[in-house]
Amino acid sequence: MGLLGSLKRVGRIFRQMFIDTYTRVAFAKLCARKTPITAADLLNERVLPFDGAHGIPLCRVLTDPWTGYCWALDRHEHELYPAIENIVHIRTKAKNPQTNWIHERFQKTVLNEFYGVAFRKKPYRSLEEVQADLDSWLHDFSEIRPHQGRWCYGKTPMQTFSASTAKRS
Repeated sequence: MGLLGSLKRVGRIFRQMFIDTYTRVAFAKLCARKTPITAADLLNERVLPFDGAHGIPLCRVLTDPWTGYCWALDRHEHELYPAIENIVHIRTKAKNPQTNWIHERFQKTVLNEFYGVAFRKKPYRSLEEVQADLDSWLHDFSEIRPHQGRWCYGKTPMQTFSASTAKRS
C-alpha cells in the first residue's frame, strides 16, 4: 500500500494493488487511510470473491515489507486475515524491487497510463469518482487489452486466466 498523492477536494489517496503473477489479472482499491485493515480490504472485497467465483483458491500473497503487512500473527490484523483464509504470506526483501518486479512494472503502467492521464483531464471531487475511473481502466487492462509476455502471448489476462482454469479441470 502506498501513498498515491493528495488531491484538492479529495485529500490524501493511498493505493492498494494486486496482480496475478501468471495471468496479469489486476485489481486495485483506493482508500483515504493507510492501515492494516484497509490493506486486507482488497483481498476481502475483490480478489478472494473473484478467485472463489472461478473455483481457484488463492494460495500465496507476496507483499513488500511495510509494517502494515508484517507483524506477529497473533497481534496484527493483516496477518490474521490471510491465516484465516489459509493464504501463505511472503514478504519481499526491503529495498529490493527485483523480488517483486511484476508488481513494480504494473505500478509504473498504472501511473503512466491511468493516473498521469486522468489527473490532468478531470478534476475529481471524491475518492469514489477516482475509483470508478480506475475500475474502468482495470477492466480494459485485464479484459480488453492484449498483453505480450511469458504466458499471455498476445491474449488478454482474462483469456490467459480462463485458459489456465480450463487446464485445471
